[in-house]
Amino acid sequence: MRSNLYLKLFISFFKIGAFTFGGGWAMIPLIEREVVDKQNWIKREDFVDALAIAQSLPGVLAVNISILIGNKLRGLKGCLMATLGTILPSFLIILAIAIWFVQTYDNPVVERIFKGIRPAVVALIVSPVFSTAKTARINIKTVIIPIIVALSIWLGGVSPIWFVLLGAIGGILYCNHVIASSKQKSNKEEK
Repeated sequence: MRSNLYLKLFISFFKIGAFTFGGGWAMIPLIEREVVDKQNWIKREDFVDALAIAQSLPGVLAVNISILIGNKLRGLKGCLMATLGTILPSFLIILAIAIWFVQTYDNPVVERIFKGIRPAVVALIVSPVFSTAKTARINIKTVIIPIIVALSIWLGGVSPIWFVLLGAIGGILYCNHVIASSKQKSNKEEK
């Protein structure tokens, strides 16, 4: 049973690594479908948290998520199997491209293929933004935060690192506030 889960981890993340183009946000729908809907390895709410952690860490999003999921399910060996599954397709594809692409770089058919892939990649990036916003329960009141952050990064040139740090500090302060409020409420009820 244990080795079966290792194989499932490898195969699931191999598919993710092999069949997603555009990286990062373009991979999210496939990752979510595989680990939440199909395999039921984590809940949808936990996936949003894993996504936030994976985005905050240095490195490739898919690899970071594979490490988190593999670790949750089977510790270090799970991490290794999921990560190997994620990385191996890219390695093999890049190796094949390095051998083949040098000879076909100026080929008009290859050039048209890449131009055709671009709009699909844009759609793959936009789709998870909306599904993540829905899962994270972003509404009219809370949408102002992502808009301000996006505009600050895009137009203001502010580093995303500052927003990650502000988000972490805000989360800590909010959790401390919730804990303190619940303690005060329970103290009042005891009296």
